[in-house]
Amino acid sequence: MSETIFSRIINREIPADIVHEDDQCLAFRDINPQAPVHILIIPKKVIPTVNDLTEEDEQTVGHLYTVAARLAKAEGIAEDGFRTVMNCNEHGGQSVYHIHLHLIGGKALGWPPFPNG
Repeated sequence: MSETIFSRIINREIPADIVHEDDQCLAFRDINPQAPVHILIIPKKVIPTVNDLTEEDEQTVGHLYTVAARLAKAEGIAEDGFRTVMNCNEHGGQSVYHIHLHLIGGKALGWPPFPNG
């Protein structure tokens, strides 16, 4: 498996604005935010895509979502609402092949999110 920008962030080889870390995951602010709050939550275990998930990963993925809920509260966006997104492969909009959960909020979010497709 080739190294990604996310594994380099986990290993502290490149800087990131880290807002949460525990033994399973790391969360940091997106460098190209799509809303006032845009945080990426990544597992420390490298899982390239959603297609690569196994039953063994269920607890890890669930943990990403509980961390997202805690961060939404801490960022003050839980009550008004927020979006969580996990893209898969090229047509799904995935650009880094290490699964990551986007926590996006702080403004009203429209639907569909990408009307040009």
